[in-house]
Amino acid sequence: MLIDTLKTLCALPGVSSREDAVRDYLRDLAAPHAQAIRVDAMGNLIVERKGRVPGRHKLMLAAHMDEVGLMVHTITEEGYLKFDTVGGIDRRVLLGKPVLVGEDQIPGVIGLKAYHLTTAEETKTVPKLREFYIDIGARDKAAAAALVSPGDVAVFDTDCLTFGNGFLKAKAIDDRVGCAVLAELLQEPLPMDCTFVFTVQEEVGTRGAFGAAFSVTPDIALVLEGTTAADLPDMPGHKRVCAPGRGPVIPYMDGGTVYDRALFQLLRTLAEQGQIPWQTKEYLSGGTDAAAIQRTKEGVRVAAIAAAVRYLHTPASVASLEDCENMLILARRFLQAVAAME
Repeated sequence: MLIDTLKTLCALPGVSSREDAVRDYLRDLAAPHAQAIRVDAMGNLIVERKGRVPGRHKLMLAAHMDEVGLMVHTITEEGYLKFDTVGGIDRRVLLGKPVLVGEDQIPGVIGLKAYHLTTAEETKTVPKLREFYIDIGARDKAAAAALVSPGDVAVFDTDCLTFGNGFLKAKAIDDRVGCAVLAELLQEPLPMDCTFVFTVQEEVGTRGAFGAAFSVTPDIALVLEGTTAADLPDMPGHKRVCAPGRGPVIPYMDGGTVYDRALFQLLRTLAEQGQIPWQTKEYLSGGTDAAAIQRTKEGVRVAAIAAAVRYLHTPASVASLEDCENMLILARRFLQAVAAME
């Protein structure tokens, strides 16, 4: 089941450059169905799967495994951990959040100077990153250093649950939703040969996708993603981007890519013919692995399907379960259409 796979993936740690747990899970899931599996130098998981026909166009399906997080750079004399962000994180969401640090998943909490000690002027500004720290309950530097080292990453420690009118709350919905869709497709009969690529380090500059696309050399690539929603109170209509519950997002452009016009129109037509609700971005923002894939070698035709996600890059993001299911349905229809292309 797509939703069960998504919940499992969201619970796994996978900060950019430390995607091992996510990759291991997906590799085990893909192994019984794949004709070939490899992990490249960057850590991308590349899975070859045969379909009913080879297809006239080499098709690559991509989703990124990594999530935003934190990286320890200093241990203070008092045993606190100073850190930097890995990927784009709003500092306003950090205070008081539980985290798991390093390979041993040491529990900690993000701290800051107590509110009653702040000046009136300080209450008007967002604290600088250097003012935050992670408290792992260590009595001093030596005790902390026995558990954590500079370079260790911390992941948000968040429960994954369904709530309200068909919504999912979890960390890392961006882009475990794309990974879950690809995982489901991998286990189904395919209309054509496909290369599934689970990329690394998207959140720090689409670094994995470039090498993977250079290796695979596709003609067409479909990127499955989570994208920012802004359907919130007091948000001007022209900045609302998209909204969970209104169907998969089919972008024609974002901050890094102008998507192939014919493929955009194909996805739109497939959605309308299949009575799949869909939306596009009303405010252009963000970027995806498509930016790197599109620019590879002689160039690649790219398209994308995304889930609208509230509170992106925070410890608790929110998406519509129905949107996730419809992403899978639309991706299936896209594969069938590409397989039939001349």
